[in-house]
Amino acid sequence: MRTIYWRLSPLLFSLALIGCTHTPVANPPPLALTAAWDHSSTGEALAPAWWEDFNSPTLTTLINEALAHSPDVLIAAQRIAQAEAQVQAAGASLFPSLNLGAGSDKRWQQSGSPQESSTASLSLSYEVDLWGKLSAERQAAAAGLAISEFDLATAKLTLTTGVARAWFELLALEERIKINKENIDIAQRNLAIVAAKYRYGAVGVSDVYRQRSLVNSQQASLLPLQEQARQTKSALAILLGRVPQGYQLAAEPLAALSRLAINAGLPSELLQRRPDVAAAEMRLQAATANVAAARAALLPSIQLSGSGGLASQALLSLTDPSHTLALGANLSQVLFDGGRKKSQVRLSEAQQQELALQYRKTILTALQETEDALGNLALSQQQLDKQQEVVADAERALAIIDSRYRAGGEELLALLEAQRTLFSAQEQEVNLQQSQFIASLDLIKALGGGWSL
Repeated sequence: MRTIYWRLSPLLFSLALIGCTHTPVANPPPLALTAAWDHSSTGEALAPAWWEDFNSPTLTTLINEALAHSPDVLIAAQRIAQAEAQVQAAGASLFPSLNLGAGSDKRWQQSGSPQESSTASLSLSYEVDLWGKLSAERQAAAAGLAISEFDLATAKLTLTTGVARAWFELLALEERIKINKENIDIAQRNLAIVAAKYRYGAVGVSDVYRQRSLVNSQQASLLPLQEQARQTKSALAILLGRVPQGYQLAAEPLAALSRLAINAGLPSELLQRRPDVAAAEMRLQAATANVAAARAALLPSIQLSGSGGLASQALLSLTDPSHTLALGANLSQVLFDGGRKKSQVRLSEAQQQELALQYRKTILTALQETEDALGNLALSQQQLDKQQEVVADAERALAIIDSRYRAGGEELLALLEAQRTLFSAQEQEVNLQQSQFIASLDLIKALGGGWSL
């Protein structure tokens, strides 16, 4: 009886150790999601290739090229390959290890005659996963693979919305450049009229200076727009994996693009539609598996082994061999390691707690981003509708004042003010068009870009 007691004592000691050191891991309370968004949305659900719905062939070409050549996407894809190898390595621990060995030696004794021998052996070893440590490690590796896949989806979503954002910014800049050039032409024509009137004595020289100042001011404002357009093209080239020098693109009117009507669905559905939320959940699952593995490491490990072999006195020959066979089982338990394994348990539990809170934060951030995007999209649409009316009124006012000025019934200051008003209104209209498309992109990104589990 005493012999049995001492053989079981490491196991009993380790179980007592677990009971003394285990700290329950408490998860944060679940979130109470609302049944609907504060801002309503109508339209179709997002398609995986949502960028095609803008009806911009150039945008579709740019995004397809970016997905094929972007360094960020290629890096994320390589991380998936690394995670797959880690899953295979972790899974291999659940199977026996089989090894083949062979050798020969030659020995000289005092008589001077050499003695030759050769051996061949086959050995097998297997760690019994009694406490689930190896299974937990494989679960953590599998969660890591899922995380890599979700991170790739997140990288693609960030890339596609980034390309679309840069494209819309470029189109808005090209529109503003076009408006600026048109207003410069108008200002130069009016300058010619004012100069002619001055030559005939109809106006003073101050009117010529005012109109010339307007021309110079508009020409000066054109230069930074052109530089911003160049920088935006360079940023697009980088997203596509190209060198930025000399990269050119043909623009298209913002007004020619389709406006998207996006159905945001329900708040509860958002958790299944965002890859970053899915990745945060997988990180929590991996941490939970690491906790299980760390706790199991406190328990004894059981190793089974077996080997068989042949030995012969003839070099490189196994004629008339002797046979060997060995079977064994080994149970080992760490009795003292300075608290290293217990500290590893506490560390893994703290990491699991951190990732549980991070998961909750990711969900809250996703809900906020979606709600804000819905509000910004509705606001930008209302502002754009009003601004289009402002532009129409400014165009009519300028036409009337310009006609009266040519006929001598209006002062130059009134004409200059009408020109400035129209110019400002047109620029603001383009800015709001850009804001609406950017708000659509923000909503697309907040909803996961058509991705789903």
